[in-house]
Amino acid sequence: MFEKMSPAPPDAILGLTEEFKADHNPDKVNLGVGVYKDESGKTPVLECVKTAERILLDEDQSKTYLPIPGSPEYGAIVQSLLVGGEHPIVTGKRARTAHTPGGTGAIRVGGDFIAEQFPGATIWVSNPTWANHKGVFAAAGLSVKVYSYYDAETRGLDFAAMQRDLQAVPAGDIVLLHLCCHNPTGVDPSPEEWKSIARIAAEKGWIPFVDFAYQGFGSGLETDAEPLRILLEEVEEMFVASSFSKNFGLYKERVGAFTLVASTSAAADAAFSHVKKTIRVLYSNPPAHGGMIVSTVLSSDHLTAIWHKELDDMRDRINGVRRSLVDALRNRGADFDFSFIARQKGMFSFSGLNNSHVDFLRDTKSIYIVKGGRINVAGITPTNIDYVCDAIAEALKKYPM
Repeated sequence: MFEKMSPAPPDAILGLTEEFKADHNPDKVNLGVGVYKDESGKTPVLECVKTAERILLDEDQSKTYLPIPGSPEYGAIVQSLLVGGEHPIVTGKRARTAHTPGGTGAIRVGGDFIAEQFPGATIWVSNPTWANHKGVFAAAGLSVKVYSYYDAETRGLDFAAMQRDLQAVPAGDIVLLHLCCHNPTGVDPSPEEWKSIARIAAEKGWIPFVDFAYQGFGSGLETDAEPLRILLEEVEEMFVASSFSKNFGLYKERVGAFTLVASTSAAADAAFSHVKKTIRVLYSNPPAHGGMIVSTVLSSDHLTAIWHKELDDMRDRINGVRRSLVDALRNRGADFDFSFIARQKGMFSFSGLNNSHVDFLRDTKSIYIVKGGRINVAGITPTNIDYVCDAIAEALKKYPM
């Protein structure tokens, strides 16, 4: 049976990483994969994480299964980070949270729940969006459509087109919204624009599904969560997929959460019972270790303070790289205005490079960039920035914009 199968196409991002690993050029640079890297080019284990793991090694007494939605302590911590412990959805017990295997797991749980409970509903994603969104939702059996988002001419948000499309979304459909650090563009709505999005959702009756993978990587933990609170002022029902991969550096631990918000506590209980059924047939219950790390850190004032400092340092480095990249390209006389890169948020940037530039950089310089020109700016370090900028300048000369 297997001999009849043709190979599946490689993943747009992870497949690029496999090409990178097989490349023998000592100057190779990976600007595709979505992981944070420090100035040495390494993805560090945070000090707060190391300390928490030492505590767990000494104190953990059992490796038995967690409950289907994970530990209640983890769920409470997630909700507190999202909206604060005194928010009405918390005090009114209108939110329920499940610990999932990463943010991707949260998205799949939500997709399966929607497909089963709202047959015929369509999920709308931004154009463009994270490469895996469409695949995950399609695998769950959902119809996927797109709404306008990015303006390629201004290198910013086409909010007029976005508003127009969101106003046309039918009641009962689901709209996926990147809360901050939009992947792949790095372009986010302003607070006023978020208020308009929230009003449209309430008026038209569609349900927001918030992808919140980068809390703390944009402007800070509280500021990055503000759009969620704006949405909750207008809508009573919502889904949130969140992750600790980036802000805790827990990539391989796969620590995420799926949060459901309902209009009443009773409605939340009823809906969440179906979420638990969904989880039971997907992976039964979540892996414990990563969630226990997060809970250990955020249950300690001392470790929380260390985490805040480490998170601030990661965000500051990313923002500094953005400014350095813009300056370095300008100093090389690049015939293109890259200043928009400094205005974007998070690890990712729609760099403005086209596929001819992407192919040239990969084939001749061993610089790996996702098709469409999305780069992970955290992959740029003091030791490779000159090489990268020289190569981009050369690519622009060969293929003028």
